[in-house]
Amino acid sequence: MVILIGGSGYMGSAFAAELHKRQIPHQIVSRCTTDYTNFESLCRLLEKAKPSFLINAAGAVGKPNVDACELARSEAVLGNVVLPQLISNACDISGVPWAQVSSGCIYSGAKILSDGKVRIEKDLTLPHVRQIVDDSPSSVLGYSEDDSPNFSFRESPCSFYSGTKALGEEVISKAKQTYIWRLRIPFDEYDNDRNYLTKLQRYDRVYDNVNSISHRQDFVRACLDLWESGANFGTYNVTNPGFVTSRQVVEMIQRNFKVRRAFKFWKDDEEFYRLAASAPRSNCVLDTTKLLAAGVKMRPVVEALEESLMRWSSAV
Repeated sequence: MVILIGGSGYMGSAFAAELHKRQIPHQIVSRCTTDYTNFESLCRLLEKAKPSFLINAAGAVGKPNVDACELARSEAVLGNVVLPQLISNACDISGVPWAQVSSGCIYSGAKILSDGKVRIEKDLTLPHVRQIVDDSPSSVLGYSEDDSPNFSFRESPCSFYSGTKALGEEVISKAKQTYIWRLRIPFDEYDNDRNYLTKLQRYDRVYDNVNSISHRQDFVRACLDLWESGANFGTYNVTNPGFVTSRQVVEMIQRNFKVRRAFKFWKDDEEFYRLAASAPRSNCVLDTTKLLAAGVKMRPVVEALEESLMRWSSAV
């Protein structure tokens, strides 16, 4: 039996649906029934339920975006740092293996292969870097799980949200029988305020950048495949292989929906941060070699995007 914390949220509900589909017995734990933020309450639950696995999909995400975490800092620390550590300690005492749904937002930029050497470029909007992205995408390499976060409290500037996600990984990094599953910018075919495709369609202006992203259902299937196959515990970048630019995705939306709307883009970072954002944004490319080497299959990102748009449930 699997215990799922945060099962009513955007990602948690996708885990619940996939567990049901696989006919895996599970219990969705909410704070209404069990205060899982209380160590003694969580330990009692684990002792009573005796689960074979626990998934934590809860945390502070910031609504409508990460700017909210700049003001709700206590909530961000409690949800993204204190809660994972509490769950880790409770699972360790109870001998329950578990997984933390984390984020790839703890990185900025990508690795660039040039003249046989690899260098890190934290800003992918720079004209000379963007030219490499557009003209030679194979030269753009993602951060691996072994790379230290470079968009965190230890390497600022970063958003407060990203800082807490990096710190949350740090406090459980030595935990036994633990998976850390990194999500990036979720999307799928269902219109939702948390869906990247929905957001792009509703923005007055689009912020153009380069990112790895995760199809929501592909993500949960890959995570559960890791657990069910007995893959080694540890951290995994769980994104659809490859990367996309915001302009590429907008072009896909226009092509699939045949919309007449002319999408507008922010002129540059200076304009975007002056008029639309208060916290720095993470834009990055992640390497999925470790995930694929574990035998987990995920569709290339463009394929996943195209199918999501073709099956869109509420096209505009």
